[in-house]
Amino acid sequence: MTKVSVLLVDDHAVVREGYKSYLSLSKNIGKVYEADCGEIAYQLYMQQPVDVVVMDLSMPGMGGLECIRRLISRDPHCKILVFSIHNELIYATRAIKSGAKGYISKCSVPETLVTAVCSIAQGKTYIDAAMAQQLAVNMITEQDDEYKIKLLSPREFDVFCLLANGNSPREVAEKLHLSYKTICNHSTAIKEKLAVKTVTEFALMATRHGLIEAEKRSS
Repeated sequence: MTKVSVLLVDDHAVVREGYKSYLSLSKNIGKVYEADCGEIAYQLYMQQPVDVVVMDLSMPGMGGLECIRRLISRDPHCKILVFSIHNELIYATRAIKSGAKGYISKCSVPETLVTAVCSIAQGKTYIDAAMAQQLAVNMITEQDDEYKIKLLSPREFDVFCLLANGNSPREVAEKLHLSYKTICNHSTAIKEKLAVKTVTEFALMATRHGLIEAEKRSS
């Protein structure tokens, strides 16, 4: 097996040094490059592509998720493993959807990092065992949500996004230049189509699909 080249991206020098030393102990790992932020990681990868990018998420500046998006945008074949302190499912979901091939927690045993890097270098995916099942269930739920959202008419979709973003029915009526009663009727129809009962459930569903952020950026 050809030795795997790695770009290690983490804003803490001591952390990078520790992981670099550990990776270097493996006979399967070759050159290990370093970057302390997403901007530098992007520049380094463009100059010298590596087999696997090991990416932290919480960093100053661009941040891990945005760096993943930009790398994948320029090189769809870029292989990225997220190695983060965050073990919440939402982070893993966002990372995978952004194009990462794997996700492991920094709480994992050290051997997991090498195993994950080598697996991804071979074209496989690698997700922390504790997250894998939850992630699969979450993906199925989102696909079901997506189908339901597609049932909404264009006007119902507008109302759904506005309500999910915390606007009251009267505020939605003002923004869309419709009557309060019309918005209430739309709200009832939306709840039936999406099989939800409250605006809180609207917000949860919208968050899973990035609609809250999208609506805020457009407002």
